Amino acid sequence: MPNLRPEIDSDLAAWLETQPVFFVATAPMSTNGHVNCSPKGGTCLKVLGPRRVVYQEATGSGVETIAHLRENGRIVLMFCSFQGDPKIIRLHGRGEVIRLGHHDFEGLHRLFTDRAGTRSYIQIDVSRVSDSCGFGVPLMTFQSPRDILEKWCISRGPDGIADYQRRKNARSIDGLPALDGDFAPPEPPLDSPTEDTQ
Repeated sequence: MPNLRPEIDSDLAAWLETQPVFFVATAPMSTNGHVNCSPKGGTCLKVLGPRRVVYQEATGSGVETIAHLRENGRIVLMFCSFQGDPKIIRLHGRGEVIRLGHHDFEGLHRLFTDRAGTRSYIQIDVSRVSDSCGFGVPLMTFQSPRDILEKWCISRGPDGIADYQRRKNARSIDGLPALDGDFAPPEPPLDSPTEDTQ
């Protein structure tokens, strides 16, 4: 069983922000829909408080996380220590997509390196913080971040990226609205589990 932590303390916050890669998982409400898991890298995460984190989300070929958050808000982030002591941290919570024009966008934008192709910021209110041993996670040595995506975004420029998002990021693979339509955040489900019941 994982160990529950009451919150993200300062030591854990420092560790989370220095991980070179973490994983984001979301799912649609439909049992026929596709669960999604995406890797994120390049120290693109900031801890905003003991129960809130945000990460910088880049333009890509997929848009599943945004679509799922718009529909139901559920999200989990997983971090693994590939060096040093074995550890796995999971942050469960509800995510909000912060796009240009949102009242929080500029404030979040100032926290991060300005990267070409930034599509949104994903802000998460964390309801559950857990750790497990990570004994089965391999030891690996980090070399460097890749710069391919950044160069790709720069080569297309803002207009080219906007056009790409219109053509490729409008809907999820299951047809859920992603970067099209009204961007109101989802209402929490009435039967949403609390931390005590998860």
